[in-house]
Amino acid sequence: MSITSDVSASAAATDYCPDALTRDAARLGLQTSLIDTALGPVAVRHGRRTTTGAPATILLHGAAGSWTTWTPLISAADRQTGAGLADLIIPDLPGWGDTPLPRNVDAETIESLAAAVAEIATALGYPSWQVFGHSLGGFVALELAASTPRQTSFVGLVSATTFSVITSVRHPLTRFAVLPGFTALLGVMRVLAALGPVGRGVAAGLHRVGLLRPLVSPLFGDIRRVDGSVVAALAAEARPRSFALAARRAGRYDAEVSWARIECPVRSVHGDRDVFVTADDDRRMADVIADLEVTVLGRTGHFGHVERPSGALRALHSPGTLALPRQAEES
Repeated sequence: MSITSDVSASAAATDYCPDALTRDAARLGLQTSLIDTALGPVAVRHGRRTTTGAPATILLHGAAGSWTTWTPLISAADRQTGAGLADLIIPDLPGWGDTPLPRNVDAETIESLAAAVAEIATALGYPSWQVFGHSLGGFVALELAASTPRQTSFVGLVSATTFSVITSVRHPLTRFAVLPGFTALLGVMRVLAALGPVGRGVAAGLHRVGLLRPLVSPLFGDIRRVDGSVVAALAAEARPRSFALAARRAGRYDAEVSWARIECPVRSVHGDRDVFVTADDDRRMADVIADLEVTVLGRTGHFGHVERPSGALRALHSPGTLALPRQAEES
């Protein structure tokens, strides 16, 4: 494993959170479809199709997110690479965005989520893919690569929640110090989930009175410069039941056995101020993933693709559509 510190990300003050989130899929050249999967219908933004047989570029959001969290990265790629990202598939994972939880929530596991993503890509006519995941989406991206090695050519991770989250979910009291922020948040989400609709409305209420921004400040490198659309999206997507269920699935997952089956290159990027990812996560991933490179973005929290989209693009140097021109990497 190699670990790189992206100094340019910490030095580029004007590059912090340069874009608002957008829900205007058409403006990005995307269309919206409901695609049936074993977990039920999934809302998917997709488009920018190139040649038949080209691999898909799948973008998987994290917990308390939706497809919109990827829009700053898409915009940054459009500015920097000329052609931008193509053959995009960006689902709202079950329980988030425009996709409801499955009727049988016990049927949803990390494995079944990955299988649903593969179903979506196949339904859209793609025989292969490269997959990028943020936070929980990184968890699912790794499982997709492990379960479909022939179809998956590359994995890119942005602040993927991995071993530390698994440990914290399994041992919230005895291992509280591993990720205290995550463990405390999970406890709050479980309480709010028990309150039903009232609990779900808490984040929106805090946002309305201006208290959500300071409360989510640990998630970002510089909360003062985070666009209001990002905080509004967190308010809309803070779904306690979905969050608690996602954590439970992560705690039941055997990451070491599953991720050891990954055959493709994996490139991981996270912020130096990420409260949900530790250096131990990097080391443990290197123990089970043969081809892993890690980049640490300076002055960045848990949302590198939103806070530092240009730095994230440099780090996610896949052999496919996310690769930057050589001169852009060196400038």
